[in-house]
Amino acid sequence: MSTSSVSVLDRARTRVLAEGLGLEEADILEVLRLPDEDIPAALQLAHEVRMRWCGPEVEVEGIVSLKTGGCPEDCHFCSQSGLFSSPVRSVWLDIPSLVKAAEQTAATGASEFCIVAAVRGPDAKLMQQMRDGVKAIKEAVDINVAASLGMLSQEQVDDLVDMGVHRYNHNLETCRSYFPNVVTTHSWEERWSTLKMVRDSGMEVCCGGIIGLGETLEQRAEFAAQLAELEPDEVPLNFLNPRPGTPLGDQPVMDPKDALRAIAAFRLALPRTILRYAGGREITLGDLGTREGLLGGINAVIVGNYLTTLGRPATSDLELLAELKMPVKALSATL
Repeated sequence: MSTSSVSVLDRARTRVLAEGLGLEEADILEVLRLPDEDIPAALQLAHEVRMRWCGPEVEVEGIVSLKTGGCPEDCHFCSQSGLFSSPVRSVWLDIPSLVKAAEQTAATGASEFCIVAAVRGPDAKLMQQMRDGVKAIKEAVDINVAASLGMLSQEQVDDLVDMGVHRYNHNLETCRSYFPNVVTTHSWEERWSTLKMVRDSGMEVCCGGIIGLGETLEQRAEFAAQLAELEPDEVPLNFLNPRPGTPLGDQPVMDPKDALRAIAAFRLALPRTILRYAGGREITLGDLGTREGLLGGINAVIVGNYLTTLGRPATSDLELLAELKMPVKALSATL
């Protein structure tokens, strides 16, 4: 093991594992720069941190898109933007289909069901459909409902709380300094404002992003540190799956070793946070890498398909969790 890596992992063992405090930005960057031979040690430490500060349980979640495609924003990674030549077109999901998706998600053992809409922010029609949908889901199935509807006003935040939405997802996507390279139709600060309103409302905050957008390692460390400042309850960690027809459609898939370094670094930056496998892990990590990540700090997964891309079958993830003797987190109204 190299001298520098011994130093940063030793510091992490004291600060993160023993004290439960996340690494600061300079040390996060050192973890992201670890040589290949030190990746197993970093993942092992990240796993110990996860077990100590989060426990062995894994939270399982399913997601469904209430409104797909036709989004007016220009997020360069997203095939749901109406500004690109990517194939996703605008579609609305009706309430019976929404309830069916929630029931299917609950049948996998998942405790969380997230309703997503491809919008800048919700209009009156979408908010009413959310109200009707959440009510119908709660009457039909025992599952926690989360939402991801873009940027919100204070009134909309209050409405979601009134509906019984317990967690809100709004990803920062990348660090503040790199964000203008990825999105130009709104600002990083606008996203941050929504997240602060959500936190102040009492809803849980789900906020992560996508690794491998073309950011530098320094910017990746910056992103982890900014997430730590926000103190989200959950961080979904996506790896870019380049979508044809988007500005990032030709971006290379992230090196799996870099992805594993990122998993370890984000866990060491966020020792008490739910760190969730999200989109892109299938093509970036494959089956072996998925296993390594679950033994390297990940403690939540999205099962089944994502919004516009295919995921692993839910049964594959559940069988892997059983093999690793990682219990699926039971439904709890006090999440």
